[in-house]
Amino acid sequence: MDPLGAPSQFVDVQTLASWDEPAGSGDGDVWSFPSPFPHREDINRKIVLFKGDIALLNCTAVVNTTNETLTDKNPVSDSIHRHAGPELGEELLKMKGCRTGEAKMTEGFNLAARHIIHTVGPKYKAKYRTAAESSLYSCYRSVMQIAKEQAMASVGFCVVSTAKRGYPLQDATHIALRTVRRFLETHGESIEMVVFAVTAAEEAVYRKLMPLYYPRSEAEEQASLPLIPADIGNSEGEPVVPERQIRIAEKPGTLEDSDEDSLDSDLGLVGTHAFARMEGDVDKQRRLILQGQMSEAALQKQHQRNYNRWLGRARAEDLSDIAALKALYQTGVDMCGRTVMVVVGRNIPVTLIDMEKALLYFIHVMDHITVKEYVIVYFHTLTAEHNHLDSDFLKKLYDVVDAKFKRNLKAFYFVHPTFRSKVSTWFFTTFSVSGMKDKVHHLESLQHLFTCIQPEQIDIPPFVLEYDARVSVHQTP
Repeated sequence: MDPLGAPSQFVDVQTLASWDEPAGSGDGDVWSFPSPFPHREDINRKIVLFKGDIALLNCTAVVNTTNETLTDKNPVSDSIHRHAGPELGEELLKMKGCRTGEAKMTEGFNLAARHIIHTVGPKYKAKYRTAAESSLYSCYRSVMQIAKEQAMASVGFCVVSTAKRGYPLQDATHIALRTVRRFLETHGESIEMVVFAVTAAEEAVYRKLMPLYYPRSEAEEQASLPLIPADIGNSEGEPVVPERQIRIAEKPGTLEDSDEDSLDSDLGLVGTHAFARMEGDVDKQRRLILQGQMSEAALQKQHQRNYNRWLGRARAEDLSDIAALKALYQTGVDMCGRTVMVVVGRNIPVTLIDMEKALLYFIHVMDHITVKEYVIVYFHTLTAEHNHLDSDFLKKLYDVVDAKFKRNLKAFYFVHPTFRSKVSTWFFTTFSVSGMKDKVHHLESLQHLFTCIQPEQIDIPPFVLEYDARVSVHQTP
């Protein structure tokens, strides 16, 4: 309800259109996999996308994105303070700040909203992406929790984490939409409306991504399925932090472990694993070409269909357990401006995870990266036998992936190799795959890596830094 005497410029949220209007039938592919965010009319009726000033909404509470001292100067805060009046600033001075990822509530003063929930979004740096994701999730979750605890009927969200905090808008929108969706699924009985208040620039991103999390029909659900990210968090939408999720083995990696890796473990067999049963025997297809029974064009078409099936599965399945390993992630760019992807060998417990899901995760993460030139940095540091990917798996991965993966890979930096891993790599690139040998560069230390990639452009695990420093001291004359 509007307060008595509220100016007519305020917006009555009950007059805004909800997100439950059915979307078109769509002409996209129909996937046979269930969406992790199925069509729910009851949830969509609670969702509103509003282009305009959040300070004008008469929600029970509106959200203010601010800093740790609750004094941030940004367009959202400035408008809220201007409409709320000077009493708001005086109240905030008494609150002695707010920690990143948390939220605090004040009254709305002269706003149409009865309350203001202030939350502090994270400063974004690519090196600390995991921490930023967790903090941003916590912002949205904390706001929703306050709304539930205070029995609020409606809450209006601005885009948390302002532009000057550097959070990529699309990444932030994914977290916002999925966190609110998951909360409404499990705790949202009393919440009648959630309004996403956006600017004109933000609206395009929200309209693009909202069908992924709030599909308005079964057709839109299916059409959106291939676009859903691989890492959709846990059942609450929270990003999965590896320290909370994974415990590999006792003493998973030591210097002694690294010295005892063997050619047998590096070049082991898959045997009866699911990969050994996958369709599309590339070597058989090549023999058919040589025998004149299949054209090169037909092979390429068949390979593309096979890859598209893998990509569809990768986008449909919940791969959060693989994402939690943090064994594959994007960091900065090399000195030629090419995207740098990092693979951490020690974070891959080959004997404990579903390697088919690992392949699906690789495809999902890399598909959009490989449309441009990129490089891979593989840290072999302190790996043990249970971390070594065997040649059959690597060969299958190489055969399954799209041509752009191979064409646009410009370098593969193999950091901290052992003698046996060098021999294994030579055998694999010589006899199993073509076109890779010249791209592989064995680097004995991080200093060699830094001649190709500046230190601030790559997120290096602490144990790799410690190992490299220890080895460098021993090698110093």
